[in-house]
Amino acid sequence: MSSLISGIKGTTQSLTALRRPWRDFFDISTVDLPSSTSDATTRIAQNLTHFRLNYTLILLLILFLSLIYHPLSLLTFLVILLAWFFLYFARDREEPVVIFGFFIDDRIVIAALFGLTVAGLVLTGVWVNVLVALAVGVGFVILHAGLRSTDDLVMDDLELPYGHVLAGGDDELDSPRGDYSGI
Repeated sequence: MSSLISGIKGTTQSLTALRRPWRDFFDISTVDLPSSTSDATTRIAQNLTHFRLNYTLILLLILFLSLIYHPLSLLTFLVILLAWFFLYFARDREEPVVIFGFFIDDRIVIAALFGLTVAGLVLTGVWVNVLVALAVGVGFVILHAGLRSTDDLVMDDLELPYGHVLAGGDDELDSPRGDYSGI
């Protein structure tokens, strides 16, 4: 039981560390039109990486608001969300899920949780509400990510969507010869 609580605490702390300040997220002074399609796609990739937890919270809020008049569906999705949290997100990746002595692969866990989610959508009859809410949420996310300038973002090289390609490295790696030395 204590390992479960410590796992939940660790997951919560790591998720909280990923959330960016809402003040930065909703900063009006950073909104401008991208200069090209390439600029827009780069902005979207960088903003999705930088504000990923903020965008997830907005999508979940929109989904919650779409289900507010369907209490049974809201309860069903709360149970499904808890299943996703405990069986996938809060679980240590080194320890596989064990059911009746059988080790269950992550892909099977994801497929089962996805099937449970689809069954919850179909059986509660709110799949249209959820699809519309997700379409509205994804539309908002893409619009915000495309219009928000990335000039003020401070990102780690590992966090950049193209960080391993764009990040300046060692001088010897900048050389066309790489790190090879002459004979």
